[in-house]
Amino acid sequence: MQQARNLAAGLGIRMEFLRFLLRDRDGRYGEAFDAVFEAEELDVIKSAPRAPGMNAHCERVIGSLRREVLDHILVMGEAHARQVLAVHQRHHNGHRPHQARNQLPPDARKQPTAIDSGAHKLLRTRILGGLISEYRYAA
Repeated sequence: MQQARNLAAGLGIRMEFLRFLLRDRDGRYGEAFDAVFEAEELDVIKSAPRAPGMNAHCERVIGSLRREVLDHILVMGEAHARQVLAVHQRHHNGHRPHQARNQLPPDARKQPTAIDSGAHKLLRTRILGGLISEYRYAA
C-alpha cells in the first residue's frame, strides 16, 4: 500500500490524465492498494484469472526495450529515460522493419523503390550513441 501511495504522489499532476489502472490478480495487491488509486478516481481493472498471456503485447514491448536499449545504457534520471525512449520510438516506428507489415516500419506508407547498390554510397546513422544503426543510400 505504501508503494501505491508513493507512486500516486510521485505522479503528481500527471495523475489527472490517467483513467485506469490495469493490474494482475497477484496476492500482493489487496483492497488497500486499490483504494489508493480509487481515491484518485482511477478505475482499477484486474486481468482475467489464470490468463498469463493476457498482457503478452505489453510484455513483448517491455522485453524488447529492455534487451535492445535499457540493458546497454545507464539511465541517469527520468528526463534521460524519456529522451532515450523517444529516440527508440522514432527508430522503431520510422525505420525498423516489422515482419507483420511485410518488412515496412509502421510509419512507412509504401515499399521503397529498388536502388542499384553499386551506384550509390551507403550511409550509416548512429542512434543512441551507436547502440542502434540506421542505413540509407546517399542521394
